[in-house]
Amino acid sequence: MRIPAQSVCTAIRDDIVSGVLPCGSRLTEEQLARRYGVSRVPVREALRTLESEGFVISRRHAGAHVAEPTEQEAADLLDVRALLEPLGAARAAQRRTDAHLKVLRGLVRLGQERARRGQGEDLRSLGSWFHETLAQASGSPALAALLTQLRHKIAWMYAVEPAAQPVEAWAEHGAIVDAVARGDAERARALTALHAERSLAQHRLKRQERGRVRASQHVVNTASAQN
Repeated sequence: MRIPAQSVCTAIRDDIVSGVLPCGSRLTEEQLARRYGVSRVPVREALRTLESEGFVISRRHAGAHVAEPTEQEAADLLDVRALLEPLGAARAAQRRTDAHLKVLRGLVRLGQERARRGQGEDLRSLGSWFHETLAQASGSPALAALLTQLRHKIAWMYAVEPAAQPVEAWAEHGAIVDAVARGDAERARALTALHAERSLAQHRLKRQERGRVRASQHVVNTASAQN
């Protein structure tokens, strides 16, 4: 059975985000096909998609490599997210379904409960699920896809520290959901913008041995992708 390029793309992206395939490492179709147990055709398609998303860069005579984003590019991602997430929340207040609202309220209850108990290991995944659902509730597939891509790239470039005050952070999530439930687009937008601004302090650039976010992309690293 032919494995779809989308599945291969997800697997490669996950390995890039997690650092298994570090910044600057060379990506050959043959090595990746062997790594994921597929033919070279879906790998080729996946690399084209990842290049359009900014995870991969192709250089003439050097082939495909994991991109090496600059510090400015990394900072710009947080700025873009700070603009798009409030827009998504405002749209959610206008377009959300009862099913979206049910999931959002359930996530807030779980998040608040875990925060009160100090169960921080669950909060990061719950927070991601919350923001993913809020984006989907916007009723805009294009916006939701952009926000998903942003989350992947931010996870690739940044280590996110646990919230210093998780109870307050989840209270903010609850207030956003209340505004969405009331259909108050402007309040949902304002609360989400404030929440995004407060979360900035939790982000620090990852410093990996072979995947350092650099101020220059001129140096070509020809390290082979791990098998």
